[in-house]
Amino acid sequence: MIQLDGKHFKDEHGRTLMLRGVNLGGSSKLPTRPNGATWNRAGFYDHRDVSFVGRPFPLAEADEHFARLRAWGFTFVRFLITWEAVEHAGPGIYDEEYLDYLRAVIEKAAEHGIDVFIDPHEDVWSRFTGGDGAPGWTLEAAGFDLTRLHATGAAILHQEYGDPFPRMVWPTNNNKLAAATLFTLFFGGNDFAPLLKVDGEPIQEYLQRHYIDAVKQVALRLRGLPNVAGYDTLNEPASGWIGEPDLNKPAQSVLALLHATPTILQSMLLGAGIPQQVDYYELGLASFNKKGQVLLNPQAQPAWREGAMDIWRKHGVWDLDEAGRPRLLKPDYFTRVNGRAVNFDADYFKPFANRYAREIRTVAPEAIIFVESVPSFTHLHWGEQDAANIVHAPHWYDAVTMLKKVFVPWFTVDADTRRLVLGAKNVRRNFANQLARLVRQSDEQMNGAPTLIGELGIPFDLYNKKAYRDGDFSRQVQAMDASLSALEANLLSATLWVYTADNSNARGDLWNDEDFSLFSRDQQTGSGSIHDGGRALRAAVRPYPMRTAGQPLSLSFDIRTRRFEYAYRGDDAVDAPTEIFIPEYQYPNGCIVAVSDGSYELDPGAQMLRWRHAPGSGVHRVVVTPREGS
Repeated sequence: MIQLDGKHFKDEHGRTLMLRGVNLGGSSKLPTRPNGATWNRAGFYDHRDVSFVGRPFPLAEADEHFARLRAWGFTFVRFLITWEAVEHAGPGIYDEEYLDYLRAVIEKAAEHGIDVFIDPHEDVWSRFTGGDGAPGWTLEAAGFDLTRLHATGAAILHQEYGDPFPRMVWPTNNNKLAAATLFTLFFGGNDFAPLLKVDGEPIQEYLQRHYIDAVKQVALRLRGLPNVAGYDTLNEPASGWIGEPDLNKPAQSVLALLHATPTILQSMLLGAGIPQQVDYYELGLASFNKKGQVLLNPQAQPAWREGAMDIWRKHGVWDLDEAGRPRLLKPDYFTRVNGRAVNFDADYFKPFANRYAREIRTVAPEAIIFVESVPSFTHLHWGEQDAANIVHAPHWYDAVTMLKKVFVPWFTVDADTRRLVLGAKNVRRNFANQLARLVRQSDEQMNGAPTLIGELGIPFDLYNKKAYRDGDFSRQVQAMDASLSALEANLLSATLWVYTADNSNARGDLWNDEDFSLFSRDQQTGSGSIHDGGRALRAAVRPYPMRTAGQPLSLSFDIRTRRFEYAYRGDDAVDAPTEIFIPEYQYPNGCIVAVSDGSYELDPGAQMLRWRHAPGSGVHRVVVTPREGS
């Protein structure tokens, strides 16, 4: 049983837990029937007749994959579901077969000693706005015609754009009409679209109620499973246009300036069927560079379905003048309500997160709630009056590696300051500092809540998939090691992005050409080893203190020498040993252990070092090195 104690995870004996695991899995964003891979357009718009049974893998494969994760020391899983998977057929219609499958696969995880927390995953709202998460009928409820979102510039879709799909263009959908509108309605519809109702119900209440009820259905089905630790609020939520100060400019959210980039007003006009010349950007060395303009929606199609009026024109944000020319009427529409400046985190996200926690706990009273707000823009302040028993679960990636799909050990860009960082030591120090800022955010803004990095990983298709041709994954190993060393420097728990059971070299994680999976069938050699198919395991599979009888102080692992060092301050009130994961992958011929005090035993079968420190001796240290010839 995972418990919270101040800023630490604890077990039933009072030991401090360091949780390490993966997100499971990358293709869980997509239906199994029909084939939901984003490169495949066939059946895409039949959004009510789909099935997610078999995500993250068929039940018959569960033992194989969970055994592999256990062998790698990944015993805490961020388990991906989607709102669409639960409620795709229509409002209030739940997929009972999927819910049954979900319980069965998480019971399998328990058999392998793997705990999970449930992540209701979404990216840029929905599959129909270039991401995943919400059912298609949510967009229809707002008045959109799903089949015209791509053509009108309301979204960019892999299914419609085709191959090759522009690298990392999918996040720009948060700034385009469809996703930006739905996030604005979901969080702030009462203030910004009070005229929009669905069957007499305000759109904000309609969307939030259905989302939370869908997750409650999951919690009901999983009730009683001891390995379900809790529930994430909502993966990478976006603020829509709430708080945007200038509608004549593009939205300010992450990766706004990439590819075709309409301003907010242009997005509204495109949806109304008014073609627009918009700025076009490409990614440079460390910035987004304007390269010209492109014409969007040349066919002058509306994004709104017949009989549905543009929400923002209806609310007087813009209109046509007597000559038929569009005019912006309320440039500060999304920044003020009744004369008061709005703050997305305080006014919209936090009330939602508190409501979510309250309602989930009506069916899962002991659930830990994992809270994450808008990536890179969060200023969430969690107080004593807010929901208790929460974990701060931000995400972190090295921006250069993720966007450019290269790893340069001596160069990066600080994600917070946007400054260049040069020199290999400085890059590693910067990675650790970026994660340290997230920990400080927990201390200063999240009421001292524990921190778990909900996503951290690397793209494996670096350098145009060179490793898949020559088998040399050394750059991937370097990149993974740099990220995990930053975790260790901050003594952080994390779930790596991602393990995708049906990953392939050709199609990656099947979603928008991403390829972050630690495992691929295409890397299997037929050796029969539990590690077969793993990628960059030399960096990813590493020793760490799973349970500590005290307070962790320092941790490091050198992948070159395989030297592991750990120190902690002992708590003599804890009557259980410190347990350190010692992976057979790193030490196939055994290891040499040196402890500062006390006694230990090695359990190779469990890949575990159990160490009882001497009482009253303060700081305890252990060093593990490979046996000679290992």
